[in-house]
Amino acid sequence: MTASAFRSPFQPFQARLRAAYGARKPRNGLLRLVLGVVGLGLLAVLVVVGVMVGAVMLAAGMLYRLVQGRGTLASPPRDARVVDAEYRVVAKPLLPR
Repeated sequence: MTASAFRSPFQPFQARLRAAYGARKPRNGLLRLVLGVVGLGLLAVLVVVGVMVGAVMLAAGMLYRLVQGRGTLASPPRDARVVDAEYRVVAKPLLPR
């Protein structure tokens, strides 16, 4: 089979669409450098903000636990059908031969 057999009739349209929305780097070296530094700065800001939000959430949870306290443990209501007991595992009896 030839390579043209696998081509879609929409291939020129797809190629133009891919070219229209493809990421392109600027040709100017200085502009490339500036945009790279801006991207790294944005990444650093997002990481710092994420860490700070996480730290604030942990601190708020710990403060909530501290203020709320443990409280008294309420015993669950006793059920009359439950028998409280101690159990012991008994070895299997040996059968006589």
